[in-house]
Amino acid sequence: MIVLAAVAVVLPFAAAFAGMLFGHTVSHLLSPLVRRLRAPAPGAARRGALVLARRMPANGPALIAVLPIAASTVLTAVLALYEWQRPGLRVGTLARIPTGSLSIGVSLNVDGLSAVVALLVCCVALAVQIYSVAYMRDDPRYSSYAAFVSLFTAAMLLVVLSGDLLVLYVGWEVMGICSYFLIGHYWHDRATSRAAVKAFLVTRLGDVGFLFGIFVLGIGAHSFDLRTVLANVPGMSHTTLVAGTLLLLCGVAGKSAQFPLHTWLPDAMAGPTPVSALIHAATMVAAGVFVVARLYPAFWLAPASLTVLGVIAAISMLGAALAALAQDDLKRVLAYSTISQLAYMAAGLAVGTRDGAVFHLLAHGAFKALLFLGAGCVIVTVGSNMMSAMGGLRLAMPVTFWSMTAGFAALAGLPPASGFFSKDTILSQAWRATHGHTTPHAYGWFAYVPLSKSHATPMHVVGAAVPGIPSWVAWLVLVTGLLTAVVTAAYAMRTWLVTFFGERRSEFQPREATPLMRWPVAVLAIPALILGFFGLGSDGLRPEWGMAVVSLLCAAAGAGGVYLVWNNDPALDPVRLLGPARPVLRAAFYVDAVYDVAIVRPVLALARLVVRADARVVDAGVEGSGRGARRLGGLLRVTENGNAQAYVSGLFAGVVLIVVAVVVLT
Repeated sequence: MIVLAAVAVVLPFAAAFAGMLFGHTVSHLLSPLVRRLRAPAPGAARRGALVLARRMPANGPALIAVLPIAASTVLTAVLALYEWQRPGLRVGTLARIPTGSLSIGVSLNVDGLSAVVALLVCCVALAVQIYSVAYMRDDPRYSSYAAFVSLFTAAMLLVVLSGDLLVLYVGWEVMGICSYFLIGHYWHDRATSRAAVKAFLVTRLGDVGFLFGIFVLGIGAHSFDLRTVLANVPGMSHTTLVAGTLLLLCGVAGKSAQFPLHTWLPDAMAGPTPVSALIHAATMVAAGVFVVARLYPAFWLAPASLTVLGVIAAISMLGAALAALAQDDLKRVLAYSTISQLAYMAAGLAVGTRDGAVFHLLAHGAFKALLFLGAGCVIVTVGSNMMSAMGGLRLAMPVTFWSMTAGFAALAGLPPASGFFSKDTILSQAWRATHGHTTPHAYGWFAYVPLSKSHATPMHVVGAAVPGIPSWVAWLVLVTGLLTAVVTAAYAMRTWLVTFFGERRSEFQPREATPLMRWPVAVLAIPALILGFFGLGSDGLRPEWGMAVVSLLCAAAGAGGVYLVWNNDPALDPVRLLGPARPVLRAAFYVDAVYDVAIVRPVLALARLVVRADARVVDAGVEGSGRGARRLGGLLRVTENGNAQAYVSGLFAGVVLIVVAVVVLT
């Protein structure tokens, strides 16, 4: 199993470098074969050859990008199936690097959690790579784009499967640099390049704390090995656990776009739409949630950190949902939706349902990839991201319409879509936590497993009798979660109606997207609909019907209210009823403006002061010394004018002065 996991990680790495170096060479080698397949052939053979030629990747970079990811998908599916049948922890160490104090182990861990999340990563990456063959067909930089997507996939797999915290951090940072390059793919657009830089800087700000959190836990456990850290968590001091986990939350807030480091994610929509799907649906933005789930015993023994996580999640989930309600850009609606849904996962971790958070991570990956890729189909057809330019696409794009309908149902938490089951698990645990039932349990694939006879079982750590989070945090999560359910259903219904119903609001030719774009969307609709049923076999993931009814009523209230407003005048946007609150929500409560006033402008003012001081003090001193030297040289140059009479006169004057001095002094 470890060998399969290693091959699954290595294949995308190899695809990234091969795509960069040999993509055009493979295209050159394939061209004679493609021409031969497209040549006239008799009867059925000719028809079959034409069909094969049309469906065959027409360029080397596409072939190099798709085939290794497909192989990794098969391998991770085998890992997940094996873990489902024989749960356990498999560990493999390639090398151990001594550093003088704590060694670094290049190792992989395969258990239920890592196997199922790795499968999610590969499935989303495969859908994105296939989709991109058509979406990026005319892009001159497709080869580098496909290579960075492959490298991005490999980095996500390394984060998921790593057995050492520092190796995990390597994958974490490679994800960051890949996201920078992919968001800034259209670098010639100034807004796009600024969005890429903003994403890079904001996430790096959180990563500084994340790295020091790894150092704190590693030093506390005397090892960076993940199993050893978890086994030594009960013996660590409370101060070490709180400091380490709070520092880790800095990176979680940055990478998972949680308040107050959430502002980079909506701007990141400037990149290609398939990149948005990869960032939002796989474990790039969900990496923070995954790390908390992976190190959950440390967080559970540090209730202060879970309290901070719960407060951040409550602010993020409701604030982002309200911001999504007022957006006109389709991709920004989905971006704020991602922030809100990630906050649901963080809230689940805060109130003790680790399994529920991971379950929602998987469900969200399926329906958010579906929604982003479907949005790409719509944008290509309409020629604009703005919903004010859409409308009337229901009959012209049936595959996209029905697929995105399933995605919006999952997003709104409507049964039988997957989001209904996963979201209800989190809300139910929040309700139990308000009554003091905060001891978490792990079930099925996501359960902790024994490490060895010489180590403590992490499951015992999770179930330890320690103080849970304060009840007010559970109430905060529950109330904001239910309010968010109302707002989520409202903006999901509004987006669905404005995009697909009513009259066309601009001039465009309604048509379905190409097969390579629409069929990945259709396939993703299947897990978006049925994934929730996989939780019915687990006690921890089965819906509690009381809370399910409450959450369903909240969703019905939000969706029904928007439908009634829209039905009165389908030509107008239902969000108009927000009135003066709409600009505030569209600007996401002016958080960016606050940062501009509180951080950006003071930094720019300080930078201008430094430049002015450099020009007037440092440079002035250097330039002044040069001017002084030139002036002194000018004075000396007067005596060196080449006039022999002046030299002789000076000589005699000097002799006279010497004689006078001798006479006077003696």
